[in-house]
Amino acid sequence: MRNYEQETKLRVEFIRKVLKTAGASGVVFGNSGGKDCALVGILCKMACSDTVGVIMPCGSKRNYEIDKTDAEAVASKFGIETRLIDLASAKNELLNVLGEKTLSSPAIANIAPRLRMTALYAIAASENRLVAGTGNRSEAYMGYFTKWGDGAFDFNPISDLTVTEIYEFLRFLNAPDFIISKAPSAGLFDGQTDESEMGISYHSIDEFLLNGTANEQDKAIIEKFHKSSEHKRKRTCFAEIAE
Repeated sequence: MRNYEQETKLRVEFIRKVLKTAGASGVVFGNSGGKDCALVGILCKMACSDTVGVIMPCGSKRNYEIDKTDAEAVASKFGIETRLIDLASAKNELLNVLGEKTLSSPAIANIAPRLRMTALYAIAASENRLVAGTGNRSEAYMGYFTKWGDGAFDFNPISDLTVTEIYEFLRFLNAPDFIISKAPSAGLFDGQTDESEMGISYHSIDEFLLNGTANEQDKAIIEKFHKSSEHKRKRTCFAEIAE
């Protein structure tokens, strides 16, 4: 297990350095009511008093209920400023313009994360803030994030942590139990959970990443997701191909 007292100190120093280098005066992040954004919000608030978490429901029923309630509760406990921006109408308008019937289900699901990132960057640009990323190592390896959506950020203080480590860190920081026990979900549509969508548990993914162990079935799933999502982790430019 990591030394989370030391991890806290190092990550707070990292955030402060990033802000100073950029000449930014504050932080903004998407507060979805989940484990990752909870940890990011806590660390950013420790580093910068001017930290804002934005709750951005976008059509899914749970966005307006459990996700919103949990996000507000964490923010209240750790003194994080909260704003609410309802993006449902923006999503519906975009679907009307694009023609919803012509779009695939994954394409529609990924609209919400991209609208959320648009909102965060609009706030950041207007208020001299940096956008904090909330993705973890487990999701990154599996490619379980939206390109130019939750995969976009100015800095990410938790990108090297697996889901297992995220939970350990949250326990160290005395985060509410409901955040730790809550089934991980991007909240893109009702009934969705990360593990059911990937067909594998985060425990199995993390065992592979941290210890190199996995049964044949889990290893096949992990390798399939990792290979098919390589384009999300690497930008391919002509100069790189030409070399």
